Amino acid sequence: QVQLVESGGGLVQPGGSLRLSCTASGITFRIHVVDWYRQAPGKQRELVAEITSGNNTNYADSVKGRFTISRDNAKNTVYLQMNTLKPEDTAVYYCNVGNRWGQGTLVTVSS
Repeated sequence: QVQLVESGGGLVQPGGSLRLSCTASGITFRIHVVDWYRQAPGKQRELVAEITSGNNTNYADSVKGRFTISRDNAKNTVYLQMNTLKPEDTAVYYCNVGNRWGQGTLVTVSS
């Protein structure tokens, strides 16, 4: 059974940083493209960042230069380092591996 568990969300002030983690089990993690999505209240889920099995990365324009996606295949884990956070980054963040979704972790950016 595939399971994805996100963690690392929380409340942070504008300009602050958070690192999200997503750990997978029950799946051959290393061969999959891994995505981070987010969904803000009243908005559609959007792709934030992606990392391929070969460690190529892509980012939404809104987070380029501020967010960094990385993976540790030995730990079946993907990370999203988020710096210079803005209120508009407030959302539930989800990881997607092999078209499976985690439960999400809430990030709130507010003073």
